Amino acid sequence: MKVLHLVRHGQASFGKRDYDALSDLGHEQSRLLGRAFAVREVIPDVVIRGELRRHRETAEGILAGLADVGVQREIPVIVDAGWDEFDFQHVVEVHKPLYKSRTLMVADLARSRAPKAKFQEIFEEATTRWTGGTADGDYHESFPAFTGRVQAALKAAAARMPGRGTAVIVTSGGPIGLATSHLLAGDASLWGQLNRVAVNTAVTKVINGGSGLTLASYNDHSHVEHDRRMLTYR
Repeated sequence: MKVLHLVRHGQASFGKRDYDALSDLGHEQSRLLGRAFAVREVIPDVVIRGELRRHRETAEGILAGLADVGVQREIPVIVDAGWDEFDFQHVVEVHKPLYKSRTLMVADLARSRAPKAKFQEIFEEATTRWTGGTADGDYHESFPAFTGRVQAALKAAAARMPGRGTAVIVTSGGPIGLATSHLLAGDASLWGQLNRVAVNTAVTKVINGGSGLTLASYNDHSHVEHDRRMLTYR
């Protein structure tokens, strides 16, 4: 039996010029997850990650956390761009062209008493348009194209595994939610709901057995529940 642990990256730098870099807390979350894996004896045969900086830094933190608890095994790391997040900035900008200017976006959000909540509202409006299927030509990557590459990445990850191996796949909330929706419903209908509640460094467990890929658990974040500071969604 093959086991795939899909890990959402640690907290990125929301509102900063380089969103893709992990925050200090994101680094801490990633290392903590590595320690938690070691305690649970989840020792990966391979780490697969997207090519974004937040994926790389999260994977590095997990490996450092494993080493903290005495795991000295050399674990190969494979980079697969199929696990990259969709370009949410582009999707938001298509919906709200004003946000092509970071200065104007920050000023607009600052008018709200809750900038993060306001951005989440706009983000959900933008992704609803993106997934609606009526304007695919407006985007660098349509939602059907995103769906295809995530499904291909999941199949490729399963195929890379030895007969009873374990993989840790470091990616983002979008690909994890999409893969989970297809495993549960056979389509992308649950993607929006799942993506909305994704926790940083949460783990989604997928088993590849005789009947194919099966979801075992979604968004497990028990390793950060002991400290409210460590529980973040963006």
